[in-house]
Amino acid sequence: MRVLIIKTSSMGDILHTLPALTDAAKNYPDIQFDWVVEENFSEIPLWHPKVNRVIPIAFRRWRKQPLKAISSGEWKNFYHHLRAEKYDAVIDAQGLVKSAFITRLARGKRCGLNRHSAWEPLATLAYQQTCAVKPDQHAVARVRQLFAAILKYPVPTDTPDYGIDQARLQTVSYAESANKENIIFLHGTTWPTKHWPETYWIELAQQITRAGFQIQIPWGNQPEYERAQRISAGNKDIYILPKLNLNEIASVLKNAKAAVAVDTGLGHLAAALAVPTLSLYGPTDAKLTGAMGVNQLHLAAQFPCAPCLKSTCTYQGPRNVEPACFGSLPPTLVWENFKRLL
Repeated sequence: MRVLIIKTSSMGDILHTLPALTDAAKNYPDIQFDWVVEENFSEIPLWHPKVNRVIPIAFRRWRKQPLKAISSGEWKNFYHHLRAEKYDAVIDAQGLVKSAFITRLARGKRCGLNRHSAWEPLATLAYQQTCAVKPDQHAVARVRQLFAAILKYPVPTDTPDYGIDQARLQTVSYAESANKENIIFLHGTTWPTKHWPETYWIELAQQITRAGFQIQIPWGNQPEYERAQRISAGNKDIYILPKLNLNEIASVLKNAKAAVAVDTGLGHLAAALAVPTLSLYGPTDAKLTGAMGVNQLHLAAQFPCAPCLKSTCTYQGPRNVEPACFGSLPPTLVWENFKRLL
């Protein structure tokens, strides 16, 4: 059986789809998947042994310069690769108009969420088969149920298995001291409201290094690098990693003792690799999109307006930190809970 998956972004959403592939493989051992994914995340699907081919797309880049995408031949090349195979099923696991558009172009039975379940109901016009999946549940559960309904096997109830073949990850090592175990700080995220305060990171780092651990801090852009510098200033047991690709970050994570994360794609990657991780949630809802897997601990802000699901803090009352909701998750509380994972 050949199946095409349309799930282009983001990192967390792509990782959330992997357990559904493992489920399908248990029921159809000969199944093979191809996957349409944003070019920046094209490494991730290939970590799963049931993924045969990745078809990169550059929606994020093309929408800025659509005429260049056409004139350069990039769109034509993508269309050629998309249409090269005819599939037993084409599954839009995203439920957006843009993913439905890609689904409509592919060759095979077009499947996706029904209008009551899709994030953008208009997307359902592209499908030949639709399935109802309750929206008020975790993203991993939603995708597992979608695949089970389309491929016709019982909905799994066991712990999600991301199925990542760690032999496919690059082997890299970065450490200042071979005698100390590494804790990873996954501090980078998108919304300003999802950032745990820097002063909190600094205080937590002092507690962790005093306990005999070394901290490693990855970064992906200049603001994240500058934040890592401020967190590590004056602490000889904090090591700022060089800029790494996803394979290299995954390799560093899988060898770590544990991690502390905000709501970020790398936090989901840590969960997929079964790295003991404490994740911090302010404006977002861990029940719907929290890092899911073994050895995962969530701390959610206890605040009148949390989770607000907003990228800008609109709280008007007194505050000790920015964003205000993270004042309910101080470093002392995080450290006491983090020790449970160590």
